[in-house]
Amino acid sequence: MTTEQIAESLQLTAKLQELHSENPFKVKALSNAAYKLDKTGIELTGKSLQELEQIEGIGKGIAAKIDELLRTGTTIELQELLNKTPVGVIEMLSIKGLGAKKVAQLWHELGAESLGELLYACYENRLVDLKGFGSKTQESIKKAIEYKIANAGKYHYYAALPIGEAIINELRKLHPEARFEFTGELRRKENIISSVQIVCDEKIELNDSFINQFPIQIELIPATANNFGTIWFQTTGAPAFMAQLEQEKISIAECANEVEVFSNLNWSYIEPEMREGIGEILMAREHQLPKLIEVNDLRGNLHNHSKWSDGMNTVQEMATFCREQGFEYFAICDHSKSAFYANGLSEERVLQQHQEVDQLNATLNNFKIFKGIESDILNDGNLDYDPEILKTFDLIVASVHSVLKMDEARATARLIKAIENPFTRILGHPSGRLLLSREGYPLDYKKIIDACASNNVAIELNAHPYRLDIDWRWIPYCMEKGVLISINPDAHEKVGLLDVKWGVISSRKGGLTKEHCLNAKSRAEFEQWLQSK
Repeated sequence: MTTEQIAESLQLTAKLQELHSENPFKVKALSNAAYKLDKTGIELTGKSLQELEQIEGIGKGIAAKIDELLRTGTTIELQELLNKTPVGVIEMLSIKGLGAKKVAQLWHELGAESLGELLYACYENRLVDLKGFGSKTQESIKKAIEYKIANAGKYHYYAALPIGEAIINELRKLHPEARFEFTGELRRKENIISSVQIVCDEKIELNDSFINQFPIQIELIPATANNFGTIWFQTTGAPAFMAQLEQEKISIAECANEVEVFSNLNWSYIEPEMREGIGEILMAREHQLPKLIEVNDLRGNLHNHSKWSDGMNTVQEMATFCREQGFEYFAICDHSKSAFYANGLSEERVLQQHQEVDQLNATLNNFKIFKGIESDILNDGNLDYDPEILKTFDLIVASVHSVLKMDEARATARLIKAIENPFTRILGHPSGRLLLSREGYPLDYKKIIDACASNNVAIELNAHPYRLDIDWRWIPYCMEKGVLISINPDAHEKVGLLDVKWGVISSRKGGLTKEHCLNAKSRAEFEQWLQSK
């Protein structure tokens, strides 16, 4: 089992324990351990029971559970809990805003044993008079269930890509004479993938046994050697892209390869990920397409966590790995004190960390660690810490982590107040969304971006594949207003630093260039930018 799967099993065990009213201290310890493992991703495979017991935050009891999971894929305790819990009730535990205690109440008092029954209960307003719920909570639960149902069978791009590659590799083994190429969502590198579409130059029928090997919908699109380029072009573009072609009555001749399609139109080649119908056709026609940013253009790695808060590695380990990947600079941005759940730094610990950074910088050649913090944007829009502490940092990433239920006016005002704070340099994951899990709070993005432009604040594109926030659709407006995008991994372990690649992929969809990317600046240019405010 992977560390992520083990963390999920431990978290599920904790939720089921709470659901069945077991010892709350046991529940909390297990939940905390699962959170730690999920954040850090420490490699557990091959570790002995004694080695597992030495991991910070893992006691003997939890180490034994991990050992059992590694050996058998489950635990006796988890199986016993699952056996006495209806499957639908377990599904209810995955609904945002529903803790185990509330699920137990819905199960025992309303008799709801599935998402469908709970949704119907919401439609009948049966939660309104239930103790601890009310009309607002009912509406929130209803929306969360509808959101989950609507996203069933969908995958994050980073998870869908290896599935797609496995499908296409298997097809090439079975039919070595045929040509297979990704098209549609996967070729456009969408944030969320609902199906794997593949163009094939032969008519091949997929049988059920092949399809059932894979957990995602598969569509094989037939073409011939003579029209492969045309079919590939027509199936790659997003609906808005193809609608624009149809509206302008642009006809596509039969072409064997896709380059011919663009050549016949006298257009510059549009990278597949940009074919979204948001202005790229006009730029291609006028030969004004930008040179899109690439991973190798990134020279700095900003917004990262260490053992000082909820990370797995030390600052030195993170920085050393970063330098080994060819970066010129690195910013440590652990959580601020209000993030108590993530071991946020007190004022005293901030100063201690700064001393450590100074010592490390004295030993690192041609590389620099910047003293940063991910400062919570408090409920009133102020930053965590007083100005006396805020001024000691080189870089402040301001992010919302709590009180996420806000209407557009409140959320926008809260973020703008943080943006206008003279210490804020980067607005972190602006919408707070978690793809396929949690919608972001509503924002007036133009006002947010305009405020960043007025206050010389960059906007983060959080590169974690579950976030990819800010959404790429707002990148053109950011560039128009001169607001820099910072592609940040939000890494909690060394390997997480490499997540910048997912951010680059998403940013290219919005046409981002290296000139508009903050961490594509050289170290000297970045330092100059820091001093510009």
